[in-house]
Amino acid sequence: MRLRACSSALVTAALTLGLTAAAAAPAGAGAGAGATKPQPFLDRLNTVSLVGSTVPANGDVNPYGTFTIRESVGDLRRGNVLISNFNNSANPPAGEQGTGTTLVQVAPDGTLTTFATIDPNNLPGPCPGGVGLTTALTVLPGGWVVVGSLPTSDGTSATAQAGCLLVLDKHGTVRETIAGDGINGPWDMTAVSFGKRSELFVTNVLNGTVAGGGAEVDEGTVLRITLCAEGDQPPARTATTVIGSGFAERTDPAALVVGPTGVGLHDGTLYVADTVLSRITAIPDALTRKGSAGTGRVVTSDGNLNAPLGMAITPRGDILTVNGGDGNIVETTRTGRQVATKQINAEGTPPGAGALFGLALDLDRDAVYFVNDADNVLDVLH
Repeated sequence: MRLRACSSALVTAALTLGLTAAAAAPAGAGAGAGATKPQPFLDRLNTVSLVGSTVPANGDVNPYGTFTIRESVGDLRRGNVLISNFNNSANPPAGEQGTGTTLVQVAPDGTLTTFATIDPNNLPGPCPGGVGLTTALTVLPGGWVVVGSLPTSDGTSATAQAGCLLVLDKHGTVRETIAGDGINGPWDMTAVSFGKRSELFVTNVLNGTVAGGGAEVDEGTVLRITLCAEGDQPPARTATTVIGSGFAERTDPAALVVGPTGVGLHDGTLYVADTVLSRITAIPDALTRKGSAGTGRVVTSDGNLNAPLGMAITPRGDILTVNGGDGNIVETTRTGRQVATKQINAEGTPPGAGALFGLALDLDRDAVYFVNDADNVLDVLH
């Protein structure tokens, strides 16, 4: 593993200034606090529209990771949505999972382009088990794309292996793999960058789950992985810290693995969608802590939450999650009030179950892109 010195001064300065991974709140957003309650973000959004298909030429299905591209660089286009596909064309009908190898871009007008088709036999470094792309997806400065891989050899949890993080350049070529040192089934991810330094927050869902054979085990983790970029070389890992542990996880024939999924950073606190227990927890001092906070403080649980998966943070700092157990999106304040719920997918039995995974705000941060796993499309709530 390459090691580089990467100054922490920028991180310290950013924390002092109160910068976060989310966009700053609009001017005057906090004025008159206590006079009136701010309107929930979701209350302004009432229409779900189809953007376009997520299925590339090789037939990969089950879109999971979702990321709005904010800078045109290389083959990445500002305003497009980058999406990772979890399964290959054998699901359905064979039900193979953890076998998807493609990243696609969907433009706001629905135009689909394939950004990368990853060959598991032609990787620049180790990725135990091969390639099976997950919800863990981000784009770092310079167009470096990082995506999680939790691979299987036969599409079942029995053959799931630790996988890795794959680092692709702005043209879709895999330039680096990040494996080991706590990476074990990277499932979802968020990131924040300060100059040459980036911090990845990665959930892991394979610690003891395969051996558990479907029983719940409380070994899911959240890692903070520090990367340092230099020139045209891919950003290299310089440190890994376990900042969360003890999350519930289990294998599942319909979803391969169920465990801590959505993550979002605001004001130095990392929020985690604890899928198995239908709750959201908060890990304080996520950028600077030197050890695990366990599962963190419980922000909210149950109520309208129903196996929350993907997560996004609104400009004001509210937490958006989509339910794996139904077709709803839920807005929760940082104090734990569930202030809005909307059905955004009504297909399937029960309605919307298992169809919603990744979500991301659009460029203007006033609409929400989300993938519909039932129809293999990208939709937008606006």
